[in-house]
Amino acid sequence: MRKSCYLCVLITKTMAAEIRDINLWESGELKIEWVRHHMPLLEGLEKDFRKTLPFKGLRIALSVHLEAKTAHLCEVLAAGGAEMYITGSNPLSTQDDVAAALVHEGLNVFALHGATPEEYERGIRRVLEAAPNVIIDDGGDLVQMMHAEYPHLIPQVIGGCEETTTGILRLRQMDRSGALRFPMMLVNDAACKHFFDNRYGTGQSVWDGINRTTNLIVAGKTVVVAGYGWCGKGVAMRAKGLGAKVIVTEVDAVKAMEAVMDGFRVMTMAQAAPLGDLFITVTGCDDVITPEHFATMKDGAILCNAGHFDCEVNVSALRKMAVKAAPARTNIMGYTLEDGRKLYVIGEGRLVNLAAGDGHPAEIMDMSFAIQALSAKYLVEHKDTLKGMLHNVPQEIDDEVARRKLADWGIQIDRLTPEQHRYLYGE
Repeated sequence: MRKSCYLCVLITKTMAAEIRDINLWESGELKIEWVRHHMPLLEGLEKDFRKTLPFKGLRIALSVHLEAKTAHLCEVLAAGGAEMYITGSNPLSTQDDVAAALVHEGLNVFALHGATPEEYERGIRRVLEAAPNVIIDDGGDLVQMMHAEYPHLIPQVIGGCEETTTGILRLRQMDRSGALRFPMMLVNDAACKHFFDNRYGTGQSVWDGINRTTNLIVAGKTVVVAGYGWCGKGVAMRAKGLGAKVIVTEVDAVKAMEAVMDGFRVMTMAQAAPLGDLFITVTGCDDVITPEHFATMKDGAILCNAGHFDCEVNVSALRKMAVKAAPARTNIMGYTLEDGRKLYVIGEGRLVNLAAGDGHPAEIMDMSFAIQALSAKYLVEHKDTLKGMLHNVPQEIDDEVARRKLADWGIQIDRLTPEQHRYLYGE
């Protein structure tokens, strides 16, 4: 049963928190300590930031899946002088012991695992009410609410960074309509983010969450992956590696061609629905799996989502179709349909790698969060010269992260000679 209580603590006149239980901090600290040892890029940035204090005197509002790797990013930003205001970006991805550990360190945290919609929105409001100068967002909830409910605080915002494909889609919509009023760095579009985080991080962590939750074999099953973007590519690739027969559904003709040439069957969701044993949505869209598809699925089919929001599998429609709904296993709900078939949904249709797991591997998030930290630093350093609202991560940041990672692996690569550089670029 979800805990309904929460702990609201005022640590000092300038530090507050709303978490489940401060006494969980030791467990959370163990998790954070583990990832610290596996995130050398952030470790290096933390040492640099302690010397240079790029965020001294600034308030940073952060809404990212609140688990150990995110906590370490918060530590690094705080080491750079930032006053941190932290909340989660998904009600089921917050880990209460990690939140408690950050409060124990003196950071402002407003996040609860299993938060109701009202509690989740309250966390967003609490960090925005701190009047942040920099926003680090994952999915766009901070930016959306800032514009909708706190427009009077916008003049204090230098800019922000967006972590996800979904968040960038929302930003582009705001920018096209002229609604976006401060610069945003498109972190998800950086090469060292989506090439590795979306493909290898999502690819592994989705299957970590599915396997630990179901305890079922993947080999021999038919897996339907909806969406063949970078995340879908990673999920399909790992499914194939685990021995599954993989079907891809797509709306983009070019991506569908790519899936075919990568060796996967491609068809519509209506065609795939009767064939699949396990369905994974990775599209960023809504109503990808609907009652039309539930009606033809096998008895025992398992459904889950790896997109940011819980709208890709229409769980509410499935709930209405069902004559009975009951937990089948921890974090798996079974829905019995009128004809006796049972369909199972993992993690309420929320992000399966976080709702049913610990998210991306630490080494992957080391790169993604290094880009976040360096992009935030770039915003602050260039606040007087940035033009326009949407900004790609500069190539030099991608290059710095890649070279730091290669150095950590002990790998050296060639460099262009001056003559080669002139040959390629005419400079």
